[in-house]
Amino acid sequence: MAAYGLYTHIESNRTRSRFLLAGLFLLIYVMVFAGALLGEVLVDDSLGTGTYLRLAFRDLVAAAPFATVIAIAWIAIAFRFNVAMIDLVTGARGVTRQEQPKLYNLLENLCISRGITMPKLKVLQSDALNAYATGVNDKQYAITVTTGLLGALTDDEIEAVLAHELTHIRNGDVRLMIIAVVIAGVVGFVAEILFRAFTNSGTGFSMGRSGRSSSSGSSSKSDNNKNSGGGGAIIVILIAVVLIFAAWFLSQVIRFALSRSREMLADAGSVELTKNPNAMIFALRKIEGRGELARATSGVMEMCVDNPRSGFADIFATHPSIDERIKALVSFAGGHDPGPIALPSPEVTAETDTEATSGEPPGPWGPHPDAPAPGAPDLSRLPPKYREALELWTKHFPNGPWSGPWGGSGGGSGGGSGGAR
Repeated sequence: MAAYGLYTHIESNRTRSRFLLAGLFLLIYVMVFAGALLGEVLVDDSLGTGTYLRLAFRDLVAAAPFATVIAIAWIAIAFRFNVAMIDLVTGARGVTRQEQPKLYNLLENLCISRGITMPKLKVLQSDALNAYATGVNDKQYAITVTTGLLGALTDDEIEAVLAHELTHIRNGDVRLMIIAVVIAGVVGFVAEILFRAFTNSGTGFSMGRSGRSSSSGSSSKSDNNKNSGGGGAIIVILIAVVLIFAAWFLSQVIRFALSRSREMLADAGSVELTKNPNAMIFALRKIEGRGELARATSGVMEMCVDNPRSGFADIFATHPSIDERIKALVSFAGGHDPGPIALPSPEVTAETDTEATSGEPPGPWGPHPDAPAPGAPDLSRLPPKYREALELWTKHFPNGPWSGPWGGSGGGSGGGSGGAR
């Protein structure tokens, strides 16, 4: 990172991402080839391994155009409806300037400073501390923040989070991640279909079925076909299973690698927009471990500021750890790391708010904070000379003229008469 400027590093990362995305798309053809192998075994399990491979390659060439069209159609559907589908899953809703003026102004100022089209602003009702960007073009782009994040972060920290998500939009990360999630989903979907179709067919491991049915009249030739074909079918099935698993595994690794490689750049982009590394660092510390969105799918969590769902041995981790991200910010952008920050739980905050609002409200519905104590008249309306005299009197005779008809229990007959006068 020290050897490159920020924009050079972003462009280099984009180039690598294009190659990874191309590799991810090629995995679809690997799945088609594996499916062709299984299909040929189901049609005739008496052939040799080389014959199965040649037939499967022929099937791949014939099926490749259809697989390409289906994959592109799937991606096109995701492009058109991705924002609506994500909002349906999470429950996020759009807000206007009148509903969230402070949040709206923070995002608008960031966009104006860089001449960026302002994305839509959405709020998700959740105690979690997180945010994410969605969309594939200027008409769709949206940034969603949770109510928990709005309540726990300062204005500077919220601005840093908005700048982080805005950087994802500027760099094309959101569009790339949606494509990656869709292609990986296609690979996983095809893998599951092939596995279920083969295991539920009831003929997957019944070797020699077609050989026996076609050789009732010739014993020696049939036996040779069964002996050579049965072994070839088993080998081909093993090859197909390995290809299916490898394609699925690589699709997940590539998908998560695309996500991990972009978080550091988005953090750096946030500092570039706000010129405030401490705001991003403190925001990450507050978000740390508090970003779980209960209703969100794994695909949505990959697009969030932080994804607390850990992967196995970091292979399937979609984000670098908060410590790694903060270390990079401190090293290259300056700033101070305060370490883990403890925040009050939502229950404690709600209880405190309830206690604070349970008393009588000020103003015409209750006592003003500066109002006199019960049993004493309001001296603020008296002329200054009378007010000073009465204050002096009450200092020396605390049970004096305020007892009697104005209240108080220490007044005798003298106090009553004094009050009457």
